[in-house]
This record gives sequence, structure tokens and C-alpha cells, in this order.
Amino acid sequence: MDQIHGLLKKNGPLVGKELIEKTGLDVFDAWKACQKSGRVTARTIGNPYLRLDQKIENYARLSPSIMREFLNYTVIGLHKDELLITGRAEELADHITYISRKKFDLARDSICRVLNEHPDKESIFMHSVFILAGDVIYNMAHSEPRPEVSTGELVKGSDLDVIAVTDDLPEEEIYKLDQLIYREKYNLLFNPAQKEELDYVVKDLDTVKRQLQFEGFKDMVASKILYEGIYLCGSYDLYLVIKEMLEEYGVSEKLKLLEEKAHSDRVEAEEVLLLAPGSVKRDELLLLFYTTEEKEEIF
Repeated sequence: MDQIHGLLKKNGPLVGKELIEKTGLDVFDAWKACQKSGRVTARTIGNPYLRLDQKIENYARLSPSIMREFLNYTVIGLHKDELLITGRAEELADHITYISRKKFDLARDSICRVLNEHPDKESIFMHSVFILAGDVIYNMAHSEPRPEVSTGELVKGSDLDVIAVTDDLPEEEIYKLDQLIYREKYNLLFNPAQKEELDYVVKDLDTVKRQLQFEGFKDMVASKILYEGIYLCGSYDLYLVIKEMLEEYGVSEKLKLLEEKAHSDRVEAEEVLLLAPGSVKRDELLLLFYTTEEKEEIF
């Protein structure tokens, strides 16, 4: 802790990842030291939100993980530097808001370009809606480089999760729409000026109705994403129909229970991590500290 204290005294408040870069400390050890120290303040911005993870019991956890929250969303400083900590936290919040806004604008512009290129664009605008989900809508997007799953290409942080829902569209129009979105996905991924991941799914309203039954993991994820998602472009009337269906099927109540479970599990995990005796295996502790995958699949 003396190393951290000396660094903060010299440099002033630091974001978690900056602290790690300057000290070379293990992330878990640094987080634990900062949480237990009586000499520093750790100020976290943003609010963790529900993510469904098939690898854990009851599927419910919070995102970002404890580790990611510390690295990207937490400012650490000495108690005496309260004003500096507040200023740095506001600066960090503004930066993350900026990233989130840029990603939202990119998603909207990309999908609007796709729609305008469709040979039956008027029909597409009337009978489909495009919904954005993920980190961006929670104002929690980041730009930390990470590999895209299928190609290994490095992309700029949070992906663009887009759900396209169609209603009463001919198969050939849906097929052409899928082709155009895929082309846009490819362009965003391999354009050196972009390097963004567009993750998307195209489905019809009947599929949405089936998924809202909330009976299996994939249906739960699909329902959650539609519930949290915001309008991007296309038919706003269809967007409202989907939101009404979510209420009709009681999705909000089901998600509320899962979110409460995720919050209580997070509190318990942090307590275990901070109080665990030395006899507890480190590998077991780290399973609570981070997740192997911060990305959420869409269905």
C-alpha cells in the first residue's frame, strides 16, 4: 500500500488502469489494497447493470465485473484530494459519455445507410424497427481494444448491439436486409478508420412473441435486450408494439428480480474477496473478481 500511497501523493488521483500501469501491481491485489486502505478514496462512476451469463447459477450478474469496474470506471486518490478526485471522476464520466454518444451515432448512421441502400427501403422503413442495446445505452461504453470473436481482429471496445425486428415482410426483402447489414458489419470491422464491431440479429415479430415466454436462457437474453433497448431507426410504431408486448408478458418484473439477485451477489462477492483468509485458493477468488467474457450474445 505504501507504493500506491506514494504514487497518488506524487501524481494525484488516477483511474484504476493508470494505477496498474504505473505500479505494475496485480489488478486483484491493487483493488483489494485500495478497498481496505484507510488512506485512499475509490470513486466509481456509472451504475452496473444486469447481464445474463449462462456460466453462473440463476444466470444473473452485474456488468461490468468488479475488475473491469476498477480498471475503467474507478478513480483512486488520497482523502485530502477530494476535490481533485471529484474533478477527475467528472472528467472520466464525460469521456465515457462522449464514447457512448459516438457509438450511438455510428450505429444509427450505419443502419440508416443500410436502409437507404435497400431496393425496397420504403417497405423496410414501414415494416421493421432497429433497436440498440448493450453498454452504449447505459452510457457505459468503452474504447479499450479487444479481439473480435470470429476473426481475432482488434476492435475499439464496446460493440454495437443491434436488433432488427420485422413484421409482415417478404422473405426476399428480409434476406436482402440481412445481406446489407452483414456488409456494413464487415466494413466497420476492417475499415482502419473504424475498427468497430457491429453485432446484430434479424428476426420477425412472431419470434419475439415466442421469446417473451422467457422459458430458456436464450429467450431470457432476447427479452432483456428488447426491454432495455432504445429506438435507433425504422418503424417507431413497431417499436411501441414491442414495448407494449414486453409489459404484457411481465418481462420487467422478471428482470427486476434477476437484477436484485445480481446486486446482492455482487455485495456478497466483494465481501468474500475482502475478508477471505489466506487459506482460500486464489483461483477461486478470482472467479468472483472478473468474468472470462464481458460480451453478451444477442438472440
